[in-house]
Amino acid sequence: MKHKKIVAIILAAGTGRRMQSNIPKQYLILQDRPILYYTLKTFEECNVDEIILVVGNDEIEYCRKEIVEKFSFKKVKKILEGGSERYLSVFNGLNAIDYADYVLIHDGARPFISLEVIKRTIEEVAAYNACVVGVPSKDTVKIVNEEGIVTETPDRDRVWSVQTPQAFSYEIIKKAYEVLFKSKHENLKITDDAMVVEHTLNVPVKLVMGEYTNIKITTPDDLIIGQSILSRMW
Repeated sequence: MKHKKIVAIILAAGTGRRMQSNIPKQYLILQDRPILYYTLKTFEECNVDEIILVVGNDEIEYCRKEIVEKFSFKKVKKILEGGSERYLSVFNGLNAIDYADYVLIHDGARPFISLEVIKRTIEEVAAYNACVVGVPSKDTVKIVNEEGIVTETPDRDRVWSVQTPQAFSYEIIKKAYEVLFKSKHENLKITDDAMVVEHTLNVPVKLVMGEYTNIKITTPDDLIIGQSILSRMW
C-alpha cells in the first residue's frame, strides 16, 4: 500500500494573557525544559513525516536555535509566523504544506499528548477523513442565555471535552479554510478546526478517545497540574 504523508501543524503562537506572564505559555519551564519541547518530542517520535511549527511574532529564530536545533528535532521542516487569531495561524500552516495526505493540528501548549493517542488519531483519520481527540465530560454541562439563565442541560453521556490533535485529510481541511475566508464565515467565533469543517463543508467529524492528562497549559493552576503529570510520565 502506498505510504500516506502525514504533516503535523504545531500551534505555538499564543501569548501569556491568562497565564499572567510576560513569557508565552509554550516557553514556560517544566522540569528544566520549555513546555514546547515536550510537545515536539512526542511528535518527533511518532509516525508523522514532518512538522510545521507556527510561532509568534519575532519568535522564529529563538525557536529555531533554542528549541529545534538545541534538541535536534529533525522533523521540524518549517518554522513560520502565526496570525493574530488561532484560525489565522492554522491557515498559515496549511498554506506552507507542499503536499500531504493527512494533517494533524495540535496545540503547542498541550505537552502531554501520548504516542498512543496520536497513533489512534492517525488510524481514525484514515478511516473517517475528519476527527478530533476528546474525552467524555466528567461534569454536568449547562447551556445559558445572555442573562446567565440556564436554558438547557444536555445529556452528559453525549457531551465531550474536545482536545487536540484534530486530524483531517489535507484536501478537506484546506478547502474548508478557503471557503471560510471566501464566504466571510470568519465572523464566527472559531474555537477549533472541526468547527471550520462542520460549518463550511458540513463534513461529519469523528470523535477519538483521548486522555484526561492531555491538558492545555493555560493558567497558573495548569502548571501545578502539569508538574504532577510530567513527574509520572518522564
